[in-house]
Amino acid sequence: MGETIEFPGPAAERPRRARPLWRDVLGDVLRDERLEQERILTEVARTAGVSPQYLSEVERGRKEASSEVLGAVAAALGLELVDVVGRVAGRLEPRRPERVEFRRSADAATLAPVPAPAVSVAPGPVGPVDAYLLAA
Repeated sequence: MGETIEFPGPAAERPRRARPLWRDVLGDVLRDERLEQERILTEVARTAGVSPQYLSEVERGRKEASSEVLGAVAAALGLELVDVVGRVAGRLEPRRPERVEFRRSADAATLAPVPAPAVSVAPGPVGPVDAYLLAA
């Protein structure tokens, strides 16, 4: 006849995505900073000019806040918006394992790591760069 499709249960029962969403990481950054400052949600929300319910939704990754709201919340936490964005980007950046090359040693029975070449930074564009673009 037909196929039964089950809807996911509460958020706690849903599996986390392999790659986190921007709003999830943003909420974690804002909550972590607020808790580190030992401030309560209602006080930060009042200072930022948003409702506590809305700030709670942002912190839990359920709402996509506008840049104006994010700027107000960042300021209420004593941060610049660029600081918050940088923290989120740092958490979203894929962790790439360091590449290690091996060559046979003189006795040809063992492998020895080859020292990584020195990295130099040339002025100006040198090639493709990994970047994130946030669009609202």
